[in-house]
Amino acid sequence: MKLWLGITLVALALALGQTQASIFESTFKRLHGEPPLPTNQNRADVVQTLWIEQQLDHFDDAEQRTWQMRYMLNDALYQSGGPLFIYLGGEWEISAGRITGGHIYDMAKEHNALLAYTEHRYYGQSKPLDDLSNDNIKYLNVKQAIEDLAVFIGYLKANHAGLSQSKVIIVGGSYSATMVTWFKKVHPDLVAGGWASSAPLLAKVNFVEYKEITGQSIALMGGSACYNRIESGIAELETMLATKRGAEVKALLKLCERFDVYSDLDVWTLFSEISDIFAGVVQTHNAGQIESVCEKILSGSSDLIGVASYLLDVFEESGGKCNDLSYDAILSVLLDTSYTGNIMRQWIFQTCNEYGWYQTSGSRAQPFGTKFPVALYTTMCGDIYGSQYGNEFIDSQVAATNEYFGGLTPGVENVYLTHGHLDPWRAMGIQDAAQATVIPEYAHCKDFNSISDSDTAEMRASKERIAELVREWIK
Repeated sequence: MKLWLGITLVALALALGQTQASIFESTFKRLHGEPPLPTNQNRADVVQTLWIEQQLDHFDDAEQRTWQMRYMLNDALYQSGGPLFIYLGGEWEISAGRITGGHIYDMAKEHNALLAYTEHRYYGQSKPLDDLSNDNIKYLNVKQAIEDLAVFIGYLKANHAGLSQSKVIIVGGSYSATMVTWFKKVHPDLVAGGWASSAPLLAKVNFVEYKEITGQSIALMGGSACYNRIESGIAELETMLATKRGAEVKALLKLCERFDVYSDLDVWTLFSEISDIFAGVVQTHNAGQIESVCEKILSGSSDLIGVASYLLDVFEESGGKCNDLSYDAILSVLLDTSYTGNIMRQWIFQTCNEYGWYQTSGSRAQPFGTKFPVALYTTMCGDIYGSQYGNEFIDSQVAATNEYFGGLTPGVENVYLTHGHLDPWRAMGIQDAAQATVIPEYAHCKDFNSISDSDTAEMRASKERIAELVREWIK
């Protein structure tokens, strides 16, 4: 998410004390960071950073502990009696630029709305408890976050001048778009409508479609020759490891010494990271981005060299002497229960406990090989959070999420759903044309900018449609 939504485990592999950790951090940030901020910013606006007291557990009256949730307000456009527009934070740290520009800002200007941006519990500076131990992290789930938002809406309407009778519009991208949809299901009377950009709604353990669409988008924008080269180059790496040429792979990719070419977990970790690097290119695609990467890969003297050279270019941005892509490197970070700014311990907990969304190699209809199976991710759940997180438990938790929220049939009204056609996350969302808008040649959460001449006809039409719906919802 952004909503990465799904899970990029290898992107976490920050080997302790090694500078090349930034390889993994940058891969993760591409896939799970805050959605791109609007390019047109009204920098004169003063955004307030404020805090609200929240219950640690909204579902247990005996639990009396509370914590402080951070939020931001922009009242530059607000006139008393105007509506409240809330952008929901997801698995990232919130920033003021979200509510000082873009299409949401333009709609707020039209309607004299108050703009707010909420931060999700356990992310950014919203820290319910002192650390992220297994006992403490159990209060991190979407049901609690939905109730945090309900409390926030009630608090703001009761305490902000002129807002008591105002209608509320909620907006989100990626995981927070999922929250928009699910909030409207749980609390339909608290909000007049919502805009959910790139919302995954179906929880699924073995999310094979993610890498399928990643490959399809590469072929669509970069050409079949690029797709085929990636497929062949990665297949050659797999063959080398299977035929006792692992030392050559280690040398070629400058892997650190502790990488064990005979360890399934290490090999799976390596190929998961490789696939995620390509996923990062696709999910964040802007005009020319996929094409540029494909040009680099196709300039290599062979399939193997083209793929390896591109990967090394990405790795070497960190300046490390070697690249630690071992399974132990991941665990060394994820077992750290302190708040370090690396939020993957939190997000992976949510996937193990609620969603799955493991972007695996379980389909042959993708070019990234066969060596990042679902077992990599479910094994990690148990190693991080305890032995109870086995396959049966994870499956049951994911099934419970779909049963509670409805999967692809959430049964909500007044939620406008959008997806970019290139976005791999759309496979877990509603794509039926009668219920959602899929925008060609755009990727993940790419529709938040103001309407501009650079928009395609489809993008412009979608932005005009949500503006029209908001007018109807706040009448």
